[in-house]
Amino acid sequence: MPYTVEEGGRLNNYAKEPRMYVAETTTTQKRNYIIVGGLGIALIGGLIAVAAIVS
Repeated sequence: MPYTVEEGGRLNNYAKEPRMYVAETTTTQKRNYIIVGGLGIALIGGLIAVAAIVS
């Protein structure tokens, strides 16, 4: 475990860091993101339409 010695002889331990990697999206995940984004836009548009009709 990596550590350093500070002033006064105190030890400062550091956690072991995990290896980093770049996540890659699949075509299925990209399609799902597009679908969820479209549904979100439709929901916001619908809420704005209802608010305009009610007011």
